[in-house]
Amino acid sequence: MKNLWFRSGIRLAALGAAAAVLVAGCASADGQSNEGSAVTTGPVNVAQDAGDPVRGGTVTFGSYSFPNALDPTKTQAAGSTGGTEMAAIYDTLIRTDAESGTFEPQLAESLEHNADYTQFTVKLREGATFSDGSPVDADAVKWSIDRFVAARADVSQVWANSVTSIATPDAKTVTFTLNAPWNDFPVLLAMGPGMVVSKNSEADGKFTPIGAGPFTLTRFAPNEEIVLSPREDYWNGRPNLDKLRFVPTNGARGQFESLQSGQLDMAYILRDEATIRDAVNAGFSGYLDIQGLGALGMINAREGRPGADVRVRQAVAYGVDPQAINQRANDGLGIAASTLVPDSSRWSSGAEGVAFDPDKAKQLLAEAKADGYDGKLKYLATSEKSAEAAALAAQASLNSVGFDVQIEYVNSTTDLVRKLYVEHDFDLTRAAFAFMDEAPYLRLYGGMGSDSRNNAAGYADPQMDALLVEVKTATTDDAKKAAIAKVQTRANETIPYAVWGPSKVLTAWDSNVHGVKRNADNIMLLDQAWVGQ
Repeated sequence: MKNLWFRSGIRLAALGAAAAVLVAGCASADGQSNEGSAVTTGPVNVAQDAGDPVRGGTVTFGSYSFPNALDPTKTQAAGSTGGTEMAAIYDTLIRTDAESGTFEPQLAESLEHNADYTQFTVKLREGATFSDGSPVDADAVKWSIDRFVAARADVSQVWANSVTSIATPDAKTVTFTLNAPWNDFPVLLAMGPGMVVSKNSEADGKFTPIGAGPFTLTRFAPNEEIVLSPREDYWNGRPNLDKLRFVPTNGARGQFESLQSGQLDMAYILRDEATIRDAVNAGFSGYLDIQGLGALGMINAREGRPGADVRVRQAVAYGVDPQAINQRANDGLGIAASTLVPDSSRWSSGAEGVAFDPDKAKQLLAEAKADGYDGKLKYLATSEKSAEAAALAAQASLNSVGFDVQIEYVNSTTDLVRKLYVEHDFDLTRAAFAFMDEAPYLRLYGGMGSDSRNNAAGYADPQMDALLVEVKTATTDDAKKAAIAKVQTRANETIPYAVWGPSKVLTAWDSNVHGVKRNADNIMLLDQAWVGQ
């Protein structure tokens, strides 16, 4: 089998006490954090030798966004939005191994590719079954993926744009043929498309979660709890845990306090810099991910909006100091940077982002006003503390260079999403695309591709589209890094969005919890998890 690398030379945070302090630097003149490279992606406070696994016990996981449905076509398969919950039920065909930097079989037995990365073949395990006893065979895998793509689920557009055929030459073989080289293609099999749903899940006309994962659904009470039980007939043997629970949580600080009190054993903590620092310093184990594109100024570039004029977008990018956003929104604990790729990423090439330059912002804005623009911008925000702080910081910066920014608050994140992705009723807002080292193309295309359904800003640039294809089809690390650097240069010129910095995600767990495996996009696999005595 040819080795499939998604990340070589990964920098892991030091284990034990050396990982107990997270460092956040100040912004330098080019918009980069002076000490961003001091914070690295990887495990923190994880025991190197935890001993032999113990059977029994319960793990209670505090979800960041509690899923309303346990169907990969309805719920995005990401660590923040139900991916860990669904992976426990369905498993994933492939997983990303953070330690070795490879794509590895999970539910699948093996994964191979041809010389130019245009064809990938998955061999399925003998004896693997769904929880209803039906076999996990090639037809079942194809049916599940076809269902996922037909539903226009998350990443289905990338799948449809990339995969020309799925062949099932025998019961244990599935071959995927692509229309162009893409060595990161297996990441899709570690996400929603790789969560194989049984045909019998729709047998009675309504959806029932039936998967091939290590656990089965015992109870699903919306906005209350999800309870899962171990499968005796799981392909890799009965999981160690007797019960797995997922519960909704109310903010990062509440998650941390619940970890401290023992109400939670695990939690997904997103973007709250102070809480992440405190959790690591308190000795909780976990996986820390520094996600590029974690703090953006999304500028509506659609016709009739101020941002349709590239000079307005440029003025916004030059006119907001990422460090001001960091100070106000993160109490200075985050990483201020204007690059697409953070210093901690293996894809960082040293290509610079847009430097904070208020004089240049004033000049560009004056040119736009000379052509009739009135300088007004509507900034859309929720009243959540960090979002409101970022809005006020951006407003102050932009007003100081000549804009007239008015903040409009919405009642909830749901309302914000509707205005961005359905109504397109905004001029500027804070957003995130969560750059993935496992597959750089995914989120770069998501936010900048002219035909991307996730491109809420309506940014469209044929030259950028061509550069994104270069990122996708590059088959060596050097070629991919060079392509990403060219995307950065074009982004500086055309401003698909203003970049204010990466964000941190900590999936934290009690020091008595062991055997957790990180998968793509911070989905945690718990088939081998166990609780120490």
